[in-house]
Amino acid sequence: MKRILAVLLAAMMVFAFVACSPAEGSKDLKVGFIFLHDENSTYDLNFINAAKEACQKMGVEYVQKTQIPESNDCYTAAVELIESDGCTLIFADSFGHESFLMKAAAEYPDVEFCHATGTQAHTSELKNFHNAFASIYEGRFLAGVAAGMKLNEMIAAGQFTAEEAKMGYVGAFTFAEVMSGYTSFYLGAKSVCPTVTMDVKFTGSWYNEQLEKEAAQALINGGCKLISQHADSMGAPTACETAGVPNVSYNGSTLSACPNTFIVSSRINWVPYFEYIIDCVLNDKEIATDWTGTIETGSVVLTDVNTAVAAEGTVEKLADVKAALLDGSINVFDTANFTIGGETVTSYKADVDTDANYEKDTEVVENGVFYESKYRSAPYFDARIDGITLLDENYG
Repeated sequence: MKRILAVLLAAMMVFAFVACSPAEGSKDLKVGFIFLHDENSTYDLNFINAAKEACQKMGVEYVQKTQIPESNDCYTAAVELIESDGCTLIFADSFGHESFLMKAAAEYPDVEFCHATGTQAHTSELKNFHNAFASIYEGRFLAGVAAGMKLNEMIAAGQFTAEEAKMGYVGAFTFAEVMSGYTSFYLGAKSVCPTVTMDVKFTGSWYNEQLEKEAAQALINGGCKLISQHADSMGAPTACETAGVPNVSYNGSTLSACPNTFIVSSRINWVPYFEYIIDCVLNDKEIATDWTGTIETGSVVLTDVNTAVAAEGTVEKLADVKAALLDGSINVFDTANFTIGGETVTSYKADVDTDANYEKDTEVVENGVFYESKYRSAPYFDARIDGITLLDENYG
């Protein structure tokens, strides 16, 4: 989960100030946002767009700093947002920002600090430091269903056999955040295409277009019939468009650049969380220490399905599965639907408290379900299930 910034992005910090008319009856508030990259990263663009939308809707001012590496530069950026720009609510978007944001939170107890993807708020004892994530594994599962339906269509058309239904996945690091994502995507595909398998390659970077493109091409050369990803550039989708291989992207639609291969994309919609924390500060309400957005809160969403590429009936099927996820009749990590070493999982301890030794500390299987995001917002699913082959590993 640690987002390591490429050297070429670590050079400078860029900021923008946006003034919005305060909402009638609200007190003045200025929100500071710290972003790892800029608009060229699909990951950061998703946050940037959400910040703009939420702040405009809530009628508050905001300042954003982009290209902030996972270093003491994050602490410096937070201090500048407070001391120079007058921000009293700070948000940072990358896992590796966490320790530096916590340092600032300890020094500025009257300022609220919120952090995406982090793991330490529930054990930090800092009342003004908060983590947030979303049940994106549900969105990944839905995207996987669309992928599985496309594989079935290709099998029926005689393009390959059911036994050759192999997907490829481009991941950044071998962290729980990525493992939870690719596993839920695979399980979604497997729910409709039971013979599917999947190969995974890691780039060792959250954003490296060339490495992501090379990883996707290697997976295609290895016989993968469809590609998805958990990395932040257009590298993998571009490789798919060039090769004519169907693609399920992440953090936004790639339809305009990849009209012949894009199927659908899942993403976290951060607008509900930003509106929530702004409302809390404006109305002197406590911000949750660990907040998890869901499909129901509007935090887990899919783009429109590209019906020109997707299998017939995909839109309708996704609506049915989404309804089942909402009413609880489908659980993404139902242990009846996967094995580890050929055995059904009846017990699993996860590293929820995230100590320095990465010790497994919490039982997370209950009544036949691995409960992701129940004990903290950030993912902790790191099991290696049958059917998925890791071609390499990279822990950063």
